[in-house]
Amino acid sequence: MTLLELASRFVGHIQERPGFLDHPFIQWALSLCGYGFDAADEVAWCSAVMNAWAFICGYEMTRSAAARSWLTAGTPTTLEEADGNCVVVLSRGSGPQPGPEVLAAPGHVVVFEALNGDTLRGVGGNQSNGISHADWPVSRVLGVRRLS
Repeated sequence: MTLLELASRFVGHIQERPGFLDHPFIQWALSLCGYGFDAADEVAWCSAVMNAWAFICGYEMTRSAAARSWLTAGTPTTLEEADGNCVVVLSRGSGPQPGPEVLAAPGHVVVFEALNGDTLRGVGGNQSNGISHADWPVSRVLGVRRLS
């Protein structure tokens, strides 16, 4: 099973829970990154769920809740050569953002799904408070890494 096949199974099934309720899968994913099992699902968790999917697939994990930590995992590749076992690290925020050499900066990470011209499609966590498909401008891509 590829990372994309696994991640796609979660789409629409995992959502943050309101108030004091927390989704146990998100909490488990956060625990892989050093958070306690009582971590709130409002914590940024895109990297945590990527660690969970990597763990389930038997791939390298970063064990970090920082999205840009994925810039050090796996093998670098290009968007044109990306497949269902690739993660894409994106910049996050408005205005100028630091490049991929800065790991301690905001980011977002998704599983590569498709490239359509200047738009990347990916499956990720913490997208509209859940796991979903989303489109991103290619201009926000900081790096693509193939996991194995």
